[in-house]
Amino acid sequence: MYWRRAILLLLLISACKQQEKPKEEVAAGPPNIIFIMADDHAFQAISAYGHELGKLAPTPNIDRIAKNGAIFRNNFCTNSLCGPSRAVILTGKLSHVNGFRMNGERFDGNQPTLPKYLKKLGYQTGIIGKWHLYGTPTGFDYWDILNDQGNYYNPEFISGGDTTVVEGYATDLITDKSLDWLRHRDSTHPFYLMVHHKAPHRNWMPALRHLNVYDSITFPLPDTYFPEFVDQQAAEEQLQTIYKDMYEGHDLRMSKGPGSTELAQNPWTIDFDRMTPEQRKIWDEAYLPKNNAFWEANLHGKELAEWKGQRFLQEYLATIKAVDEGVGRILDYLEKTGLDKNTLVVYTSDQGFYLGEHGWFDKRFMYEESMKMPLLMQLPGVIKPGTEIDAMVQNLDFAPTFLDLAGGTQYASDMQGRSFRHVLDGTEHDFKNAVYYHYYDFPAFHMVKRQYGVRTDRYKLIHFYDDIDAWEFYDLQKDPHEVHNAINDEEYKDIITSMHQKLDSLQAVYQVTEKEFETTPKEKVDKAYEVFKKLRGTPIQ
Repeated sequence: MYWRRAILLLLLISACKQQEKPKEEVAAGPPNIIFIMADDHAFQAISAYGHELGKLAPTPNIDRIAKNGAIFRNNFCTNSLCGPSRAVILTGKLSHVNGFRMNGERFDGNQPTLPKYLKKLGYQTGIIGKWHLYGTPTGFDYWDILNDQGNYYNPEFISGGDTTVVEGYATDLITDKSLDWLRHRDSTHPFYLMVHHKAPHRNWMPALRHLNVYDSITFPLPDTYFPEFVDQQAAEEQLQTIYKDMYEGHDLRMSKGPGSTELAQNPWTIDFDRMTPEQRKIWDEAYLPKNNAFWEANLHGKELAEWKGQRFLQEYLATIKAVDEGVGRILDYLEKTGLDKNTLVVYTSDQGFYLGEHGWFDKRFMYEESMKMPLLMQLPGVIKPGTEIDAMVQNLDFAPTFLDLAGGTQYASDMQGRSFRHVLDGTEHDFKNAVYYHYYDFPAFHMVKRQYGVRTDRYKLIHFYDDIDAWEFYDLQKDPHEVHNAINDEEYKDIITSMHQKLDSLQAVYQVTEKEFETTPKEKVDKAYEVFKKLRGTPIQ
């Protein structure tokens, strides 16, 4: 009897073990690549970067990538806008070359892209989540994308020719779908998976479980929250100030009055209307007490402006919580299956984002908070744990770097970016001495001027053009917040001349032609200001 029970026990243990996915054999060949990109995730909001906001709203799972690998301190986008950044990442080419300069244009899916080259190298490729390049993805074995910008609750996903409403929270759904793809992929091939989150894009809707997570925390507002804009015409004429341009209902969840759950100014109602009754009930119950407290406080002027900044930060940072949890779930899966040993994991955003600096939300400008992107990467055997990288790199360089690691450097020959593989392994330190930036989306929402410029490790030169012709120069060492336009300071005369030369040189290398400096007829600009000023939020009283 005893031996029969022992055999039965062994059989039960064996059955239980078979239900768990065994660790996969780690191939000695090219690495798998998981590219996780959030939308509008500011580096200030990642605790690994050491900013006070990150300390108060930690991102422990994203930080794991920095602990396991590298954190980049100087990673920049070439064009701080969602669609254009994605096009640059896919092609390794600047916006004027890949053809997608601003939102609303259509990405040419026939051109060579990173996933197409990786397929030639034997990779299985997939993209899940936000696409936002109009049309449908090409070069992927599998794609399951959000419709347009996507919605936080019960979003529409497009896969093949089918559009399906999926009940749930977008960040969780994207993570679920990504893990499902990883579990069912063809394990005989290396893989490249792009996990593209909607979060934390406007209008910053947290998961139901996180609605009150930061209610008790007071986040610090930047020193530049109430700016003066001396000799900064473009900055003065923008329409993306938190306390002037945000919608009180849609963005800040403010109610129409005490005791009400009806939102104040809310021009895009679908974000809330698509919630199920059960979801909306939980949502309303979470916001009613804090909105009642707001009405009781009876705030005005500076206090109201500061309250709006505080509410924005609470909503934005709470929205990131689910992204961080999703990163943790993917890292856990890789570790449990042994795939982490030969998988490059990348976490980044499509650009930076303002969290009250200069009084702003959104991005677009060449100033640091918008231009600088978070970047964290891990790959055992190539990147030493705990590596900090100060070298300047750009999203333009992602595709060549991934191809280099995958053994396909020949495919990167027509790209404008460069591989920073040897920055990763510590054998190269002076990668670039200057980076180029060019923003085109004007006149458009937020009315941020067209601009181009050059940044070195210390200095920045920007030219704002179209309906204005204004140059700005900053010494980032002495003026890290970029509040003093030193373009006319005599002490920088020679340096500014040198920066102009660097700018001309980069534009020649990147084949920037006169076409990129075309201006908009004045009547069209004036009409746009008229339209977009009417679409502003409620200014502080």
